[in-house]
Amino acid sequence: MDISVVIPSFNESESLPELCAWIDKVMQTHSFKYEVIVIDDGSTDNTWSVLRELSASNKSIKGLKFRRNYGKSAALNRGFEKAQGDVVITMDADLQDSPNEILELYRMITEDGFDMVSGWKQKRYDPITKTIPTKLYNWAARKASGIYLHDFNCGLKAYKKVVVKSVEVYGEMHRYIPMLAKRAGFPKIGEKVVEHQARKYGMTKFGLERFVNGFLDLMTVTFLSSFGKKPMHFFGVLGTLMFILGFIFFTYIGGAKLYYMCMEVKAKNIAEMSGFYIALTSMIMGLQLFLAGFIGEMLSRQAHDRNLYHIAEEL
Repeated sequence: MDISVVIPSFNESESLPELCAWIDKVMQTHSFKYEVIVIDDGSTDNTWSVLRELSASNKSIKGLKFRRNYGKSAALNRGFEKAQGDVVITMDADLQDSPNEILELYRMITEDGFDMVSGWKQKRYDPITKTIPTKLYNWAARKASGIYLHDFNCGLKAYKKVVVKSVEVYGEMHRYIPMLAKRAGFPKIGEKVVEHQARKYGMTKFGLERFVNGFLDLMTVTFLSSFGKKPMHFFGVLGTLMFILGFIFFTYIGGAKLYYMCMEVKAKNIAEMSGFYIALTSMIMGLQLFLAGFIGEMLSRQAHDRNLYHIAEEL
């Protein structure tokens, strides 16, 4: 099979018939063997009924229905599991992504040798409440990952099959799939300017909760990329540094007190000095961070993927 198109959907019953017809037209024009996998993410409208009808009329259209709304990352994760195409395309169900881009995305994967290609909606038709947070996301993600894409959050992306089978998408991590792919050993990440269309049906699902969760997940994936396998390298170093600084400060205060006592100079009791408590707190926090790193190391040894390594080739 040439192409798998994975489409997360939540309350998009109006747009799905038009989108699936458009995809089918593109695939038939270029003689692609394809499948469309639509994940109904707990829709409260008649999305699933529409999918049943579409699948009955076109066997290339497949569907999966969640019992409740789990989020876009969960939908993509299950879609990636089911995908069988050599190239996997993801797009949103709201008709803002154009299926006409599929041909060029497919060519960039199969001929240009990219592991994945991310779309860049250079001209957007979203409200300002979505475009400004998106720009902040992209700036932060570029700085954190070293991957210089303009639009990490674009739903229109293309992947080699091996890439989607090697990454695990959860939480709000769908925003940072390029970072997950790079971490899994797929550094050839390209970008293509794609057409962005104004929403034709329904309303945007973007809100404050996604804005906050996105930054928290960025911190998570950045930390895991650097210290996920060796938490002691982070917590241990930080804890040791804090303990040493606290100990030096404590030694200075204690030494000064002893000096004044020997010189019979009146001085404050150690317990009356604020610096004493700062030094003591620093030492305790340093010890706790060190123990956190030690516990993290023990947990990482029990992780199911502790010996999971992605093999590129074998002779």
